Amino acid sequence: MRILHLDAGREMRGGQWQALRLIEGLAAAGWESTLLARPEAALFTAARKLGYRVAPLGLTRALAALRHNDLIHAHDARSHSLGLFLRGRPLVVSRRVSFPVGSRWKYGRAGRYLAVSEFVKGVLQRGGVPEERISVVYDGVPLLEPAHGRGVLLVHKGIRFAEEIANRSGVNIRLAGQLEDDLRDAALLVYISDSEGLGSGALLAMSAAVPVIASRVGGLPEVIRDGENGLLVENDAAAFAAAVRQLAADPDRRARMGAAARRTILERFTVDNMVRRTMEAYHQVLV
Repeated sequence: MRILHLDAGREMRGGQWQALRLIEGLAAAGWESTLLARPEAALFTAARKLGYRVAPLGLTRALAALRHNDLIHAHDARSHSLGLFLRGRPLVVSRRVSFPVGSRWKYGRAGRYLAVSEFVKGVLQRGGVPEERISVVYDGVPLLEPAHGRGVLLVHKGIRFAEEIANRSGVNIRLAGQLEDDLRDAALLVYISDSEGLGSGALLAMSAAVPVIASRVGGLPEVIRDGENGLLVENDAAAFAAAVRQLAADPDRRARMGAAARRTILERFTVDNMVRRTMEAYHQVLV
């Protein structure tokens, strides 16, 4: 099986990491991949460094590659638009964002949509996509070494509350830079977001047994079971500060939640599971 992947992202964000991990997983299963991406993009460089077939993204290049592949997988909105011009092969589209569908015409064209969560599946259905054309494929993350938990608190995404949360809770807050590296010393991850398809950063923290305090929005409640493997709070500084105080003062509870979070990743959010579910969706449009 040969898959043509399209990705127009410039940065290495959650969707680009999933595309790269998918290409790696497909290769391990004996499937061939060709990636078309922006030459300046981190995904282009990372995939080429690993030895995968990569070329600049564009209509002419995509049309030339089309005859050598069995299926097109568009990984973001811009490449979804490009995929509409590529006829003769099934089109699969990943949908990661939680905002409403903008064009019913555009979303009526693909053979299958891979929703990153049940929440996003609902968004697609409200946008006119039939349920039978949607597969929920959760993100998969690598299993990191358990964090040391030395009291470092990280904030990912919505930093607008960071200073107020720190003042209200009395806990020092450090902003995440390179999340995977920063997690090695993390005791908690505060994940503030106004809109979230799933939350790949939260998943990464959970894989390192770091409990996550997250906004109760989008697909995050599908990942975090409040009070068991993390905490879900309303999207305001007072609620986050109260949750931070609770967990910062209770290392035993943090340890229990961290262990439960790591089990959640092992059970539901591994890279192998993401690759398997994606391959199942491919088969559904190729039969």
